[in-house]
Amino acid sequence: MKILLTRHGQTDWNVLGKIQGITDIELNETGIKQAEKTRDELEKYPIDVILSSPLKRAKRTAEIIGENRNIPVIIEQGLKERCFGKFEGKTREELPFKEIWNYKLNKQYEDAESVGELFNRVDGFLKQVKEKYEDKTVLLVTHGGVCVPIRAYFEGIPDGTEELIGLGLENCEVKEYEL
Repeated sequence: MKILLTRHGQTDWNVLGKIQGITDIELNETGIKQAEKTRDELEKYPIDVILSSPLKRAKRTAEIIGENRNIPVIIEQGLKERCFGKFEGKTREELPFKEIWNYKLNKQYEDAESVGELFNRVDGFLKQVKEKYEDKTVLLVTHGGVCVPIRAYFEGIPDGTEELIGLGLENCEVKEYEL
């Protein structure tokens, strides 16, 4: 089974450095162009199915990538971005960003999903994908935060790493894995 992983295209909040979380922000013009470029780059892959977060920015990216290829886009809650609760709409400088992404600390904040909860959710989702699409090529269209546990699943967590956000992807960056 081949897994292709990408993050949604750029949004205005990405440009402003704001934490989006589950706040449902649209792609901006640059994000649409990024998705179109990724669509063209992925033409060489025989993608069987596209699984997307339900949030607009990921869903639109998935739709653009799947254009003209007759590939079904299936919405999956397991790919929804991490909920950051009261921190959504704030910049990294306005919150304890390193602490929020510290895997060992796994701090719980009011109305926010902890790192541990995120990892457990994504792990369960990947197990379902493996069972359902075992002989397929699957494209996952998701968010920077969700890319962290997916990359850790395939690549492991680098020794001595506590702040995991460095495992995220840039907008429309693609990673390829075998499962």
